[in-house]
Amino acid sequence: MRGRGASCLGLGLIIALSGGCAGHNMTNPPRSATEQLLLSTAADRAMASVELDMFAGHRVYLDTTYFNSYDSQYAIGEIRDALSRAGALLVSAPINSDITIEARSGALSIDYSDNLFGIPASPIPIPLTGELSLPEIAIYKSDLQHSYAKIALLAYSTSSRAHIFSSGPLLGMSYDKFHKLLFVSWVTTDIPEKQKKEGTLMKREVWWRQYDPGNMPALARATNGLPTDASSAGSASK
Repeated sequence: MRGRGASCLGLGLIIALSGGCAGHNMTNPPRSATEQLLLSTAADRAMASVELDMFAGHRVYLDTTYFNSYDSQYAIGEIRDALSRAGALLVSAPINSDITIEARSGALSIDYSDNLFGIPASPIPIPLTGELSLPEIAIYKSDLQHSYAKIALLAYSTSSRAHIFSSGPLLGMSYDKFHKLLFVSWVTTDIPEKQKKEGTLMKREVWWRQYDPGNMPALARATNGLPTDASSAGSASK
């Protein structure tokens, strides 16, 4: 019995020591997901405010020479998506287009502000030893982020350069607010991806999935795995 007890004690020590050596790796990207969601949500809402049906069936080239902002690739992709949903036929070169659309950005960024009612963190100099940092004591604290997108579109005939359409400023906004009262904290936001309730998520969405199965290319005819020329030659010999 003593031997069994010593074995159990040894096993317990091994488990305890091995558990103390466990680690957990975490990534820390330079930009937060909330920052990127704020910018992309503002871009989504800016493009949701424009009607582009007049370009349906026309070959359109999107010129992004004058579009320069944070997360420009997502915003440009959102413009392309909006044009495609409206029925425009996107082409990769101006020479292949009937209409050229220039996109420009007036803003795509975030304003940040914070408030603190309490005592901020502050260093206290101590002679001969350096400084002692006192932690922040907050009765109420808030960190507020507001994102703004301003996008504009100009369309003209590729061949004649004649003006066809100007969208004017297309505006989109989003916010994320952190609040803390003593030891209780909460977040208010209109970012769809951060909503916890399905009803609130649907309320915050600006557009939904769109399917156009009638535009699907015809499927190639099955040949039972044989090359088309081989199957044709076989049928001809019969």
